Amino acid sequence: MNIQNVTMDRRNVLRGAVAAAILIPLGSSLASCATGGPTAPAPGGAVSAKNPFGVAADSTVDSVIFDGGYGVDYVEYAAKILEKNHDGVTAKVASSTQIGQELQPRFVGGNPPDLIDNSGAQAIGFNTILEQLEDLTDVIDADNLEGDTIRDTLYGGVLKPGTFDGKLAAINYVLTVYAVWYSSTLFEENGWTPPITWAEALELGAKAKAAGKFLFAFGKEAATYYQTLAIESAIKEGGDEVRLALENLEEGCWSLPAVQSVFEAMHEVIAAGYMKPGGSGTQFTAAQAQWSNDMEALLYPSGSWIENEMKDNTAENFAMKGFAAPIVSSDSAMPPEALHSTAGEPFIVPSQGKNVAGGKELLRTMLSKDAATNFAKTKLAPTIVKGLVPADGFGSTALVSQTDMLDAAGENIFTWGFVDLYGTNADQLVVWNTFLEGKSDVAALTSALQAITDKVREDDSVNKIEIK
Repeated sequence: MNIQNVTMDRRNVLRGAVAAAILIPLGSSLASCATGGPTAPAPGGAVSAKNPFGVAADSTVDSVIFDGGYGVDYVEYAAKILEKNHDGVTAKVASSTQIGQELQPRFVGGNPPDLIDNSGAQAIGFNTILEQLEDLTDVIDADNLEGDTIRDTLYGGVLKPGTFDGKLAAINYVLTVYAVWYSSTLFEENGWTPPITWAEALELGAKAKAAGKFLFAFGKEAATYYQTLAIESAIKEGGDEVRLALENLEEGCWSLPAVQSVFEAMHEVIAAGYMKPGGSGTQFTAAQAQWSNDMEALLYPSGSWIENEMKDNTAENFAMKGFAAPIVSSDSAMPPEALHSTAGEPFIVPSQGKNVAGGKELLRTMLSKDAATNFAKTKLAPTIVKGLVPADGFGSTALVSQTDMLDAAGENIFTWGFVDLYGTNADQLVVWNTFLEGKSDVAALTSALQAITDKVREDDSVNKIEIK
């Protein structure tokens, strides 16, 4: 089944999306400590069908885009379209790998960019800037460049991850499938099959070792990819009980039996020597190249950005494919095909930007069929704009694999938001690097993760919200 045929209803069953509200800090938002005051917006231009937000002639649009697995050239592509459509307008696209570090001072100073891709390990917590962001409902209610209402061109459910307390504060641009990725060519040559259970993964690890390879590899900046894998597997094992406990920062949530069973399974893999050592001191793309180019490891958990991220460091005829996170037992709450998928790469328009209209217009341009097709073709990943990926996946086995996984999952698609919502990834990276390196056990991993969770839950400066 092609991705353009995935129904709207399927996307509406994305359980656990942070759809209704967000943590609002009490007296600790960036707005409360701003000293520069709001910057005067650019003079408005005439509003028309081709200029729905009134971008002023000869104005400049300032955007800062996270330079990760997708790069920034897809925004540059849209920027050129915008400049062509608006005489005299200049659209600047700057890249960053440290969004929070570089842009939080600009929020405090009252001079943020007009459009931001708030992504990466150092993304700014939405709970700190929500009141300073534009509601982007007018963007999705506008027509795209082809004359169709943007809202009608999107997969169902994709706006939920960026909706907080009823406000569409972010439009997540990329439809991300999370999976365990492998070389189908290597597997076919050796007669290996993707593991459905962690027990099968352990068996595959033994086969990998016999072939002089590891089962998994990891890099220091992406160690929490294994946390994502663990959560996926635990939710499949324990269902909504696990998801809601983690989402709501419950006491003892990391000690739930389903979570512990996954941690134990992962620890068994590490203890057996099937995880390539040294990852905690290895830059993450170098570690990924050990898998994709050198094929020193068989498997790598990641979002679907991985193919594009490693396109220059992937062995010839690798034929990348993915499979859903393994389950622990045959009586898991969700079937083996259940899949973690959601919209990612959240784009935001700060209200204090000099050219708010320009920021929205650049985002509108990105949501055109032209720009979205360019993204899918060049990044080998679908955007939230439906119906643009052909059956052959533009020649990408990984992209075809994504559609196969979505088809197999049916309505068993889930996600969660507590890591991004509370900004805990940086602290959790330390914990997971230690665990994956074999320097801590399940008890230490559990204790450390629970301590991070408890710290957020007990922080009185943040108004927590119950996720249902």
